[in-house]
Amino acid sequence: MTATAGRPAELHVLSGGAMRRFMTEAAPLFERASGHKVIIHFGATREQKAAIEAGVAFDIALLPRAAIDQLIEAGKIAPGTPTLVARSVVGLMVRTGARVPDIGTVGAFVNLLRRAKSISYSKGPSGEYVAELLQRLGLAAEMRDKTVFAIGRPVGEVVASGEAEIGMQQIIENQPVTGAQLVGPLPGELGNFVPYMAGFRAGAATSAAARAFVKFLGSPEAVRIIRAKGMEPG
Repeated sequence: MTATAGRPAELHVLSGGAMRRFMTEAAPLFERASGHKVIIHFGATREQKAAIEAGVAFDIALLPRAAIDQLIEAGKIAPGTPTLVARSVVGLMVRTGARVPDIGTVGAFVNLLRRAKSISYSKGPSGEYVAELLQRLGLAAEMRDKTVFAIGRPVGEVVASGEAEIGMQQIIENQPVTGAQLVGPLPGELGNFVPYMAGFRAGAATSAAARAFVKFLGSPEAVRIIRAKGMEPG
């Protein structure tokens, strides 16, 4: 956890699974520059949140804003410390080789959803965003019977297999998927991202190493990785 002044520290980070491809590139850069060791535990947001609530040891949590806010209320994350690290953009996918639809406007996006024979999204943070979005657009009931949930796999795999005509999920989670192609981000007017925050464990906010790591996640080196993964920096 913490370290003697001037000595390398060992930081334990609990991260949402969507941040894996970002963190596995960013953390080694910080380690080489600082001499500190970063041990990252990846998992589904709901599992990480439950573990923190149960008292698991950690220094920093990197989770969607909603989860961080709830953990602050529960006294598990130090209030006033969370930092916005990245906006993980939600995109729309179709099967590779399929006609690329127009989603450049909210109207075009809504028309596509209504025409689609089947859609897919997850049960994770981006799935919660999509479900809330469908409610806002008045499409929840209309989409219910033609939704194929992606559980335990990227939405892109559901689309690639032909189980769903279109899919919506965080772009970062589908970059490695073959057989599905990204059409693009959902229209920006829809607030098309999941915000990921870094929050300190209550009592760990004074750790110089933890503060240095969160600061590094906003550095030019980290921002380049964030953008390469289809996200926007905080």
